[in-house]
Amino acid sequence: MNEQTEIFGLLGTGGFAREVMSAFKEHLERTRGGSPQAVGYQLYFVDKSPEWSEINQIRCLSDEEFFALEGRKFFNIAIADSLLRERIALEAEQKATPVSILANSAEIMDENEIHPSSIMCSHSIVTSNAKIGRYFHGNIYSYVAHDCVIGDFVTFAPRVCCNGNIVVGDHAYIGTGAILRQGTPEKPIVIGERAVVGMGAVVTKDVPPDTTVVGNPARPLTTPKA
Repeated sequence: MNEQTEIFGLLGTGGFAREVMSAFKEHLERTRGGSPQAVGYQLYFVDKSPEWSEINQIRCLSDEEFFALEGRKFFNIAIADSLLRERIALEAEQKATPVSILANSAEIMDENEIHPSSIMCSHSIVTSNAKIGRYFHGNIYSYVAHDCVIGDFVTFAPRVCCNGNIVVGDHAYIGTGAILRQGTPEKPIVIGERAVVGMGAVVTKDVPPDTTVVGNPARPLTTPKA
């Protein structure tokens, strides 16, 4: 390898990372014009202390090994814990450049503003005039509709329906199959920072920060008294 070699690392080796790696390979073959063997770039799984030398025919490196490689290094982070994702991003950005991952079946429509660190998995969609912040995870079949504003380190699980005019705060987690009702330009639906929307919940009104909501319609989760 030399200083001009492009080197790509996916930080994380769990189940989600293995799913994302498939999209990463698609993305690189499309944007670089072929496979690593044909074109000459490098692609790795990266973990602090990898348990395996290889996963699904992709070599695993420690973060120390990856960041020591000579060449132009790019990375993304496939780790669900958003706070950990942020800590890793702050360190990794000192040594490499974030890169978006867009599966071949993902669709990005018109006039969107998406930070170049997002992950858009298979069959995910961003429609029109949306704004998406740093290190967004859009899992399979999830969508972000028109005029939504998505914060930093937000996670959409599979099949999240985020309809138009919704604001999602930093570090929010939206569970599998959740539906966020459409807001209006004058009064968007607001999901607060670090809020959690449970699996299958139907959100019809604002969710305060640091609140978990469940059910249809979604209500704050209460813990039964002992």
